[in-house]
Amino acid sequence: MPPSDFAAAGTALVKAARFALRVGGDGNIHTVAAAVLDENDRVHVGLNLYHFTGGPCAELVALAVARAAGARAPRLIVAVGDAGRGVLAPCGRDRQVLADYYPGIHVIVPTSEGTQIEPIAGLLPHTFQWEDQQVQRLRFRAAHLPAVRDGSKRVTMRFKDPVQVGPALLVFQSDDEACLSGRITSTVAKPIDSITDDEAREDGFISAADILPGLRDYYPDLQAGDEIVIVRFELDE
Repeated sequence: MPPSDFAAAGTALVKAARFALRVGGDGNIHTVAAAVLDENDRVHVGLNLYHFTGGPCAELVALAVARAAGARAPRLIVAVGDAGRGVLAPCGRDRQVLADYYPGIHVIVPTSEGTQIEPIAGLLPHTFQWEDQQVQRLRFRAAHLPAVRDGSKRVTMRFKDPVQVGPALLVFQSDDEACLSGRITSTVAKPIDSITDDEAREDGFISAADILPGLRDYYPDLQAGDEIVIVRFELDE
């Protein structure tokens, strides 16, 4: 079931899309308008841009407009066609984009019983989940490759570099990039000033006092009170 506040919001979205189409539609290349409700209950609109090579649909334009305005979690979307077509269901490509990037979004769609609000998963059952197929990348300088290969390096410290436990591709950046298949086994977030000497030595530092100057070579803006993540990893056999 859609959230209870979507009923009134859906009516407002349809009106916003119709107004955008009335103002900007031309019956030629701009024939569909879409409206998006974001996490702060703001409404963003966009028009399609038809082209025989595959111009963007109104839903994608509206999502980009929402993003440019600061929206990060669109909640509800609708598209309306000109010439009395009313509310339109999203095309297959748009459904896949919505499922990939906004899996929690709801969509207003036409049915034989009038418009209804459906979760995107209901419009694309058994969909290919692009995000689920992506392997996270843990990037290193090329100089670390020998130590990782021989097992002497199994810890790295990261700042504002989101990682999670699970499969990972270890990428060693150079002109001839090398990659190793592995797994992140644990992540522990700690302020720099709370890291012990033993933890520092795991990552090749002489003591905890060497962490801040050493990491600033990678993160120049790092400060003493900042929180970093101690990442432990292993290679696949």
